[in-house]
Amino acid sequence: MKLTRRSLSKMLAGSAATVLAASRLPAQAGQAQGTTTAPHENMAAPEAISAADRKGLEHFPKGYTPQEAGKAVAEHFVTSAHYHLDRIVYPEVCAWYGSLEFARVTKDQALIDKLKARFDPLFSNEAALLPPQGQHVDFSMFGALPLELYILTQDKRYLDLGLQYADKQWQKPDAQGLTGETRFWVDDMYMITIVQVQAYRATKDAKYLDRAALEAAAYLDKLQQPNGLFYHAPDVPFFWGRGNGWFAVGMAELLRDLPASHPKHARILQGYRTMLTSLLKYQGKDGMWRQLIDHDEAWPETSGTGMFAFAMVTGVKNGWLDHDAYAPAAHAAWTGLVGYLDQNSNVTSVCEGTNKLNSLEYYLLRKRRTGDFHGQAPLLWTAAALLRS
Repeated sequence: MKLTRRSLSKMLAGSAATVLAASRLPAQAGQAQGTTTAPHENMAAPEAISAADRKGLEHFPKGYTPQEAGKAVAEHFVTSAHYHLDRIVYPEVCAWYGSLEFARVTKDQALIDKLKARFDPLFSNEAALLPPQGQHVDFSMFGALPLELYILTQDKRYLDLGLQYADKQWQKPDAQGLTGETRFWVDDMYMITIVQVQAYRATKDAKYLDRAALEAAAYLDKLQQPNGLFYHAPDVPFFWGRGNGWFAVGMAELLRDLPASHPKHARILQGYRTMLTSLLKYQGKDGMWRQLIDHDEAWPETSGTGMFAFAMVTGVKNGWLDHDAYAPAAHAAWTGLVGYLDQNSNVTSVCEGTNKLNSLEYYLLRKRRTGDFHGQAPLLWTAAALLRS
């Protein structure tokens, strides 16, 4: 029998009660799959910070600082098992990249060394874990990781490996010049563009920025709706939280490097600002956004919230967004997100991996995971963004 919105609301309310009961149980280490757990016991309540400080991005209560939360999650990543045993896939790449960015902005050489040591066996006895090159967007995204290691170490092995992925991604562009991996799913916009942006950061070759900007503009034209948000795909008219998060992060990462004089800059900045304006309207009083952004009956979700926080922090710090409007929203999102960090440095209430389906209940009833790299990564990105000058 097809679920109605009323029956869904009842079901979700019952699920929320189960989550509240489960939150009193201790969390398991690693990528435990479950519901929310209590945050660190030594944290001060976020209400302890003054209203004036909430208007900025510098002051957070004990336990909520980007230094503390980022360090805890990055160190936890170092000892985490691979996401899959047979290959490195994009959620692990995202958390690895976030850990490296956090280590970079905090000048934590010991952490960089640990993250490098996790990667180096891929050149030898664990080479089977390397994903296929350029055959699918989820695999190609791996190239962003060795490029980050090259930027940090200047070891040419990482550059050569990363550029293999970046260049093969554009080996057979279509008639518009888009990568052959283009399928117009909302999350792909980040997966594709971050590899090209990283290739630009590593080489300063403008062709990589041109590719990323062309792709971003095409995805904007195809998927952004009049309210500024994005459908998961043209045939799936739902504003999925993490899907929109991928797009927000993708635009913010690209705009960090795209010159204002670039022919696609104005289009991407306009799309970014339109989206962020809409997001302000849907943010909850707890600082969170929901699994389906425009559905009050949906549950507060951490990975999308972390991604939106990153996009807002980056926009405020670069002057693309109005400080007085967006800094308080970013502050609330960060403190809300860190409140979902359990005593084992696992982010809770992370939406499970999600394919696309034209079904409301499919999105509303997605399972909540604890410690999933989809959720660990955005917290790390945002911690680094908060600390980045």
